[in-house]
Amino acid sequence: MVAAAAAMEAGDIAEAKLKFTDFYEHDGSHHWQIRNISMTTNTANMRPQLILPVSQRDHIQGPATAAVTLVEYGDYQCSHCGHAHPIVKNVQEIMGSRMRFVFRNFPVSSIHPNAQHAAEAAEAAGAQGKFWEMHDYLFEHQDHLEDADLLKYAAKIGLDVVRFNENLQAHTFAARVREDMHSGVRSGVNGTPTFFINGIRHDGPWDIQSLTTALVAAAQGRL
Repeated sequence: MVAAAAAMEAGDIAEAKLKFTDFYEHDGSHHWQIRNISMTTNTANMRPQLILPVSQRDHIQGPATAAVTLVEYGDYQCSHCGHAHPIVKNVQEIMGSRMRFVFRNFPVSSIHPNAQHAAEAAEAAGAQGKFWEMHDYLFEHQDHLEDADLLKYAAKIGLDVVRFNENLQAHTFAARVREDMHSGVRSGVNGTPTFFINGIRHDGPWDIQSLTTALVAAAQGRL
């Protein structure tokens, strides 16, 4: 883990990808099982806690006064995250101002080769004030995430495409993506998508009814 963390901090993208297995091992399905590393847990129920609190660094939808915060660690090329995308939108409509939603990057580049650049594209769009527009576009077109596709999406949502492309080619936001990913690993993310409700990892189902029920319980202080 130390070697992988050092690679991430040094900004060596290639080495960081190679060292992903220092954090995870494949379980034979679509998930990667987390290795034995230090993480923060809730002593009452031993569910992992969010190690990096939600702050102004995050991309947030919903009011700061919301009773419950839902954080998702996701991968733009992950089909399960693509399935979760409309579910989260439905839950947002149901919960209204009672909930705020935060998305953090967790590209599993070992099995999703376009995920890292897609995450950087979302961050580059965020630098121009359009993170959520790109976020939605990426999930709605996740079968087409080559660099040429990303440039098309940037133009369609009204970005300065020259600036956007410069950011992509320079990996301007790679460090930001790694910061999200490292916080996820330390918080117990063991697959994508992984959700946290008021800072505690949600280990139950994430269909609309189940997720809404858990969110309402948290908003009412029953979780």
